[in-house]
Amino acid sequence: MAAAEARARQEKVKKFEEFVDRRLKPDLANAIKQRDKVFEQQKTFLDLKRNIENLERNGVTSMRSMVNLGSEVYMQAEVPDTRHIFVDIGLGFHVEFTWQEALQFISVREARLARQIDEYTHLIASIKAQIKLVCEGIRELLQLPPETELSPRNTW
Repeated sequence: MAAAEARARQEKVKKFEEFVDRRLKPDLANAIKQRDKVFEQQKTFLDLKRNIENLERNGVTSMRSMVNLGSEVYMQAEVPDTRHIFVDIGLGFHVEFTWQEALQFISVREARLARQIDEYTHLIASIKAQIKLVCEGIRELLQLPPETELSPRNTW
């Protein structure tokens, strides 16, 4: 009878471990990856905002720049009127904005990106809490004291 209980307990432990390894850990990695992408977008818009503010502050209305054509091949480009810029608004679309319009768009976009970062941060915390809960369940099934560490396979 005790052997059957031990096997049943081991089977439950195995199912919990598989759930953590096959579902929760990939979900956690994906959420972190998605949040990192949003952080990168946020940085891009912050850089654009700073550049527009510098152009505005210094009264730059035309400029020359080196443009990467791809594969690290550059060419010199002349921008005759910097007061109008094209901003990537997503899905491959670019919109022509004045500096002020671009700054307004960036402000709205930054607020949305900050909300997305918060959502991903809460999701990440939730997944971590689920992993911890499952690990505690495994610990109880194995009848280990709370301070006992589980093997690295079962931790996050």
